[in-house]
Amino acid sequence: METTQTVPESNLTTAGPETEPAPLWTGPKKRRKWIKRVLVIAAVLALLFWIVVRPMLGGTAAVSGAYQTAQVQRQDLTVSVSGSGTVTPIESYQVSALVTGEILESPFEDGDQVEQDQLLYRIDPGSAQTALQQAQLSVQQAQMNYDTLASSLQVKAIGGGVVQTLHVQEGDLVSAGTAIADITDTASMTLIVPFQSADAANISVGQAAQVTLSGTLETLPGTVESVASADQVGNGGALVRQVKIRLTNPGALTETTSATARVGTYACAAGGTLSPQLRQTITAAASGEITNLNVSVGSRVSAGAVLATIGGESAENSLADAALAVQNAQLSLQSAQEALDSYTITSPISGTVIEKNLKAGDQLNGGDSGAMAVIYDLSQLELQMDVSELDIGQIQPGQTVEITAEALPGQTFTGVVEKVSVNGTTTDGFTTYPVTILLSEYGDLNPGMNVSADIIVERSENVLCVPAAAVNSDGTVLVAGEGAFAEDGVTIADPSKIESRPVTLGRGNQDFVEIASGLEEGETVLLPIQSQGGTASAGSAAVTAAG
Repeated sequence: METTQTVPESNLTTAGPETEPAPLWTGPKKRRKWIKRVLVIAAVLALLFWIVVRPMLGGTAAVSGAYQTAQVQRQDLTVSVSGSGTVTPIESYQVSALVTGEILESPFEDGDQVEQDQLLYRIDPGSAQTALQQAQLSVQQAQMNYDTLASSLQVKAIGGGVVQTLHVQEGDLVSAGTAIADITDTASMTLIVPFQSADAANISVGQAAQVTLSGTLETLPGTVESVASADQVGNGGALVRQVKIRLTNPGALTETTSATARVGTYACAAGGTLSPQLRQTITAAASGEITNLNVSVGSRVSAGAVLATIGGESAENSLADAALAVQNAQLSLQSAQEALDSYTITSPISGTVIEKNLKAGDQLNGGDSGAMAVIYDLSQLELQMDVSELDIGQIQPGQTVEITAEALPGQTFTGVVEKVSVNGTTTDGFTTYPVTILLSEYGDLNPGMNVSADIIVERSENVLCVPAAAVNSDGTVLVAGEGAFAEDGVTIADPSKIESRPVTLGRGNQDFVEIASGLEEGETVLLPIQSQGGTASAGSAAVTAAG
């Protein structure tokens, strides 16, 4: 570009030695200064047109400042989401107690491996054992009261027989002691007759007897059931003893049948009248309403058979109160059992004892004693990492995670995404979500170490890539065409050969981005050095734009 230089008036001369120089222009000085300024502005505008406007009109990009170059090349691309956090045991537990007493036993030490429910501490229970026994007795008493009341609401036969009389009907109100039914067992009959005292002394229980029915003189076999031990005065003043004989009713014997008896060679002193083996009057044991009558007159019943049921509001309320008393006693027992169990402390998890702070012989003072021991489950380590709302949609359980720690340089550990929580935390209008990562093989990592993690979202092989810094915010890339550089290979000789080319982007990470279209393998792209902190990446050279 050519420039025009204005010569000052003092430097202009004419041919004559004493002749005044002729002025080129005789206008005012202020106007001459204004013309100079116009010329300078015009020169600047021309330069801007050459550098900026002309390349844009020709489809090229304006270039200024320092750049570095990079080749468009194929490579493996890993898309990941990065974060950091602190590794912790998959489960940990601080052993503590709320009871007070002397520690009687603590059969474990620091570093021991303990199993779930293994004994850790046994503490003197004091009065807790007595309270448990009292609670057990209360349950037994309440249950007994309930069972007695429930049984009293069912009127049962004491023994088997035939219902002779019913004293009530359904709907009747009864109280304790009210007669319900008369039952007689006529299958067996008894005969009580006197024997001479001297003869009775030779008669024993179980001895065979013969009973002779009056009127028919029919003889039936019988058995001596009892012999009175005291003498009585019989007819004519003779001393006698009563002997009770039992015999089976063939079917015709009644309570009006009279008979005599003989035992061996001894005959009774007088006859007697047969009576049923069993005669019972069943009474109510509780108050209430006869809600159900199960028998009628003439019904044969067995021992324990339910004759009638007592119910009604009063009886039902009493039974409900008794049931509540049982439940209350059971709850008290459960509370007493739990209180006693608190004096035996077992391991809630399987793991490694990290700390043991109390031992046998120490006095435990409830919660004031702090953590008695600390147990870690070190079968796996856990890492919880907060992920931005912009990236959380890419994360799902099962993805591989690469983990590093500054404390262990050169080592990389592998984890797996276990859980993605939707319970986000919003701070200053930006939300993050906790992601749980598990490490099964964690080598020298210790709980509490700070780590960095990369969740592998996707791995692509042999894709066309450029450095991420080469892509401008408008989706274009500066491409250096043939002839753009000077002979030194680093100076831009012809900015017109630098093209701002739109590209279609694919996957990407912090360092590289996939080019789906717009570039070819082997082409050269420009990256501003300042965008990478002034440091050129490997395989690229610092480029200075020529101006």
